[in-house]
Amino acid sequence: MLSGVTLTEAGIDAVALKPTEVDVRRAAELDVDAATVDYEGRDAVPDREALADLADEVDLRMTTPVRADGFDPLGDDGLTEALPPGVGRVLVAGHPAYLTDQEAERAVAPRLRAAAADADDPWVGTEGIERVAMAVGGTQFEVLSPTTARDLRALRAAGFDGDVAVYAPAVLTDDDDAVLDAVGEYAARRRPVRDALPEGAATDATATGRARDVLTQAVRDYALVGEPESVADRIAQLKDAGATAVVAYPARGLDPFL
Repeated sequence: MLSGVTLTEAGIDAVALKPTEVDVRRAAELDVDAATVDYEGRDAVPDREALADLADEVDLRMTTPVRADGFDPLGDDGLTEALPPGVGRVLVAGHPAYLTDQEAERAVAPRLRAAAADADDPWVGTEGIERVAMAVGGTQFEVLSPTTARDLRALRAAGFDGDVAVYAPAVLTDDDDAVLDAVGEYAARRRPVRDALPEGAATDATATGRARDVLTQAVRDYALVGEPESVADRIAQLKDAGATAVVAYPARGLDPFL
């Protein structure tokens, strides 16, 4: 494992990997001790050997959408059964982009409960199903938004004493063009941002005028953006509010951290 790069300097606890973009085994070269593997469709699930190799090096979790064939605890759970020992799970409803129409129609709550009962120390994705996720228990896996810190404080004030992991894309630079190229489109998919953008506006570094103003703020609301010390300050604020871990997706790839 390499040491002293910018992930730990920025206060990041774990890295999120997209298997369509990187060989997941490369996470073992980073200066963090934990990783999650995102689900990008059944065909993109890394093979058992790659997951086993990485699990030997880091604390590894696989995102498993409970409505998707292969991970459905009330139906086809063959991919779940094939996960190597030592690979934990992040249980999520599943993004519609990676589900068939039939999968997307399946009920989430009973599948989430069944999967959690069968998993060892699961994390539970909350996006769009906050109440269901809270009822299921486990580490709550939140996606960063402008209200995350406030929501965490409210959760702690209400007496919740479990773990909360926060997920966000990360771009460790202050260069606005680089940031917009990396996460402008991601931020633009969020409803408040989408509603504020002019119709047909560019969402990358070519954005101008009002679109650029909206996006320049939005990427800082929904992603971890800035030099490592600035990101570390924001993560410290999230942890002061109640987060127990921060999981970052390196939006410009792994090379900047190697």
